[in-house]
Amino acid sequence: MPDDKLDLLQGTLDLMVLQTLDTMGSQHGYGIARRIEQVSGDLLILNQGTIYASLVRLQHGGWIAAEWGTSENNRRAKFYSITRSGRKKLARQAENWDRLSAVIGRFFQTAAKGAGE
Repeated sequence: MPDDKLDLLQGTLDLMVLQTLDTMGSQHGYGIARRIEQVSGDLLILNQGTIYASLVRLQHGGWIAAEWGTSENNRRAKFYSITRSGRKKLARQAENWDRLSAVIGRFFQTAAKGAGE
């Protein structure tokens, strides 16, 4: 993977999938992956195996539901939507992410102050 692409922390893809479904409504797997790539400014590139592993985990946990439908190009596709428990999980995980990123930010602020001394 080129250096300008980002690695995902474990669990962050699930959070991005939940946020995408909460924001955009029901989507098929390919659409979810493309939206995540778009929002990331193409710094994240998701292959089919990665996105579908996340969808299986989320569906197994009851955080998303799936049903078959027809895609924009008239093909049969599975469409995913966030469930009530998925919205609750998203809210908890977003709060945890905010706290964690604030803690990590403190480390970089401390390092910058230490380097300036």
